[in-house]
Order: sequence, then C-alpha cells, then structure tokens
Amino acid sequence: MAIRKIMHIDEEKCVGCGLCTKGCAESAIKIVNGKAKLISENLCDGLGKCIGHCPMGAIEIIEREAEEFDEEVAAKHLEGLSQKQAPIDKHYGGGCPGSRAMAIQRNEKGETSTSISTDDIEIKIKPQLSQWPVQLKLVPEKASYFDGKELLVTADCVPFAYPNYHLDLLKNKSVVIGCPKLDDVNYYVEKLTNIISYNQITGITVAHMEVPCCNGIVMAVGEAVKRAGKDIKVNKVKILINGEKES
Repeated sequence: MAIRKIMHIDEEKCVGCGLCTKGCAESAIKIVNGKAKLISENLCDGLGKCIGHCPMGAIEIIEREAEEFDEEVAAKHLEGLSQKQAPIDKHYGGGCPGSRAMAIQRNEKGETSTSISTDDIEIKIKPQLSQWPVQLKLVPEKASYFDGKELLVTADCVPFAYPNYHLDLLKNKSVVIGCPKLDDVNYYVEKLTNIISYNQITGITVAHMEVPCCNGIVMAVGEAVKRAGKDIKVNKVKILINGEKES
C-alpha cells in the first residue's frame, strides 16, 4: 500500500450511464446496482482517462493510500474479459442499456399508433422517434442516425407543452434534448459543436419555451454552428406555455 493517485467516484452524482466504462483502458469500472464502481484498486492506473467520459462530473483523481497499479494483473483481467464476453446486441451496442445508441426502424404499415379519443372523435398518432438515446449528455457525438437528417435540438419542457410535437417537429429528424437552466450551457456548446462537426447534418431546428432561461439552448446552438464552421440554417421555434407555437 502506498499514497498514490487513484480514481474516486461520487455516487451521489453518478447516474449509472456507463459511459466511464468505455474510457477505462483496463476495464476497471463496472456498473453495480445502478452506480459506477472501481472493481479493484490494482486495476486503476490513476491517469484519469475515464474523467472526460463522465457527463455528470462524478469522477475525479485523488491521492490516497491504495494498492499499487499492477500492469500484469490488469492485462490478465482484460484477457479474461475478452474470452468470456458475450456477443453484443447489434441494435444496442455496449454500456448501460439506458444509454446504448440505437436507430429505431419504423414500419409504416405495421406501426403501432397511440389512440386519443373524446366522445365520438378518435385520433391516432404514430410515434416519430427514430433513435435512442435523446438526452444531450448521453447521445454519442458521432452516430449514423445523425447523417442525412435535420437535427432537432429541444428544450426538454417542449414535448410536454406542445401537443403536436411528434408530427410537427420530430418527424424525419434526429433529436437531442436538454435544459439550459439545470445544466452547463458551455458543455452543451462543446457537445453540439462536435455533433455538428462529425456528422452530415442537413439543417437544425431548435425548439424552446418562451421563458427567458430557455434562450440558453438557442444561444448554445448558434455558438455551436459558428464553432463548427458549417453553413447550416438554424430554424428557431418558440413554444408558449399555453401549448401554442408562436407564429
């Protein structure tokens, strides 16, 4: 045992997304009961490559008494994982099931619809979501479902306020959602810049609420397009609290 640098996980901040597991070269991190855990002290090299993969800021490198990093043990650990690793579902990829990237294939003829009925009137709406995940902190920066489509950047209150969200805004678009009041807007700018830079996006619609704090997501989109250096038109859609779209 010696005083050395080693990773530390703040369980209160950790949401169990599993993104940190991809950033650990020794696969020393595992999701246990919905939280990231360090499997063994001697598997952590203390370099902190996992930090940048955590969207919640739950990981840091600290100095404390811990077992020394054992490169030989780490190599055997990785070898054991590779031998017993099960095939990865082609639709979901690896990591936490809640954040695994996937494209949703829609079958127009066999698609299940949601029925809304009042007295003698019935309306059926087909879901238009074509990907998972949608949370800006969880979506990968590069994904096939972004290419050749318009990107819808949505303040997360919009789908609740605007009843025609799926058909009027979401249809035929990829989507990311977030709240500029609760999250770091600078992080949004950086993440959106990379998404715009790495993918062939045909256009951007930013849907936001009329409340002042929602202007943050509009600003983030504008700054991201500027930083990405791409000539992409940004369409701004404001939704009123009463559920109407501002004309």
